[in-house]
Amino acid sequence: MKDRLVGRCSCGEVRYRLTSEPMFVHCCHCLNCQRHTGTAFVVNLLIEAARVERLSGAPQPVTMPLNGGSPNKIFRCPQCQVALWSEYGGRTAVLFVRAGTLDDPASVSPDVHIYTRSKLPWVLLPESVPAFEEYYDPKALWPAASLERRKAALAGAAPPPASS
Repeated sequence: MKDRLVGRCSCGEVRYRLTSEPMFVHCCHCLNCQRHTGTAFVVNLLIEAARVERLSGAPQPVTMPLNGGSPNKIFRCPQCQVALWSEYGGRTAVLFVRAGTLDDPASVSPDVHIYTRSKLPWVLLPESVPAFEEYYDPKALWPAASLERRKAALAGAAPPPASS
């Protein structure tokens, strides 16, 4: 598990490892994600910040405004400027790690597609993955163990032990 959940920026200055599986994986089609990534969508691995182990380098936070929402921080390599992860809504305990920065990005796939109301028309979504025009209720989709991890992280409690 640890080998497939290792990632880096383009230049290799910043390397990281996820110490457990993510809680959930979003594919977001919102206009902000399209603009911030310069592409059709972003795939984010939601995971506790305590479970993201930096192996080298220190990503720098860049505050990005959101249309109609509170700003988020995108953490970028100070050298090549690749976005590695984000914090949303001032919640520092849960990171949204960019799947495309994994050494093996094909090792993860979305659990849900969100904000599909702004999905580009040529993007085809698999029928087997739930899709929502806006956001969704995590309690309805997330596994119970992931909900517990999220609750503990947002409450500031020590995260449950990582499983390999």
